[in-house]
Formats: sequence, C-alpha cells, structure tokens
Amino acid sequence: MKKNVIALVVLAALSFTACKKENATVETTDAIETATQTADAVTYTTNVTDSKIDWVGGKVSGDQHTGTISLKDGEVFVTDNVVTGGKFTIDMNSINVTDITDAEKKAGLEGHLKGATAENADHFFNVSKFPTATFEITSVSEENAKQMVEGNLTVKETTHAIKFPATVVVTDTDVTVVSDPFEIDRTKWGVNFNSGSVVKDLAGDKVINDNIKLTVSLKATK
Repeated sequence: MKKNVIALVVLAALSFTACKKENATVETTDAIETATQTADAVTYTTNVTDSKIDWVGGKVSGDQHTGTISLKDGEVFVTDNVVTGGKFTIDMNSINVTDITDAEKKAGLEGHLKGATAENADHFFNVSKFPTATFEITSVSEENAKQMVEGNLTVKETTHAIKFPATVVVTDTDVTVVSDPFEIDRTKWGVNFNSGSVVKDLAGDKVINDNIKLTVSLKATK
C-alpha cells in the first residue's frame, strides 16, 4: 500500500511538472545574427490564409481573453530539406478577439489592444505607430527529441531572441511549422499596461499577466 501511495505521488509530481513546462515562459535573449542563405537554398512563400498566431492573455485574477493575429507576408528558406531561415511580417492591425460575442465589447477590447485612441495609444501595441511586428528564424534544431525554432521577435521596434518547441515538416511542395503553446513576457517588448511587475500599487483585479500564451501556425509553399 505504501509503495502504491509513493508511486501516485511521483506520478502526480511528474504530471504537474509536465504541465508547467508545456506553457513555460520562453527564455528571452539578445537578438541573434542571421546567417546568409546559400545559393542552393529554396524559398517557400508564406500562405497567409493558412498561417496565424493564436494568443491568450488575461488578468492575474483569472479572467482571460483569446484571439488571433494574421501574417502579412513571409518566406521560409530550405536547404537539403532542412529549414535554415525565414522571415515573417505580422499584421498588428489584424488583432482579433475570439471569445467575445457582443460586437461592441469585442470592438472595444480590440481597439484598446491596438491603441485606437490618443488616451490608450501606447497601452499595448500602438498599431498606428507600429503597424507590423516581425519574426525571423535563425535556426531549427533538436533538443531532447523535440524540434526547437529559434529566432528574433521584433515588437514596437524592440528585438529579442526567443526559442520555442514546434513540429516542422518539409516536403517538396510546402513547409509547415506548428508550435506547442508557449509564453512570452510582454514587458520585454515594452508592453507594460497594468503590469504588476512594472506598475506598483495596482488593485488586484486590475493587474494583467505579464505572460501572453502564443501558438504559432505557419504554412509556406513553393
């Protein structure tokens, strides 16, 4: 009986650890220099219709919202059936909230995230000043039997390197990249509105999580 209890405790601990790792905040480092592509690199053009970024953000109290962001354009470079680079333009004007059905409330939150008024222009992404963001792949490697995509994410003219787990598939006709859910700390890119780590003495129900959960889905074709 004692052995069974110990086994259950160990299993629970492993399950908890796995759940924590799944959406762990990815490490943010200085921008990485991108490599020049060789002459035999094949260029795949991003299919923006089949590509998107899903996001989840919310308050520390537990209230959260979900949404998507579209890509404007992009390219993936492949050499010997291996992704060796890529660059994608993220259309920040496409920020879409998917969990609110009331049209007025949905438009209100989307407007706040985009910074639609002079009062809230720089609360989040200020799309009138920064209409696009970019992600540039610097490498795809394997760590612990998992593919890892590393690259430079630029938001509001601030660039940091991030690395996240993904499934990357290369065929003769297309490339797909589908990430596991991962989290970034928005304050690293100067998105500081109602951050408890930046703004002091906020009431608990006003504090918004620093972390935003992202899931990236990319498709590119020859």
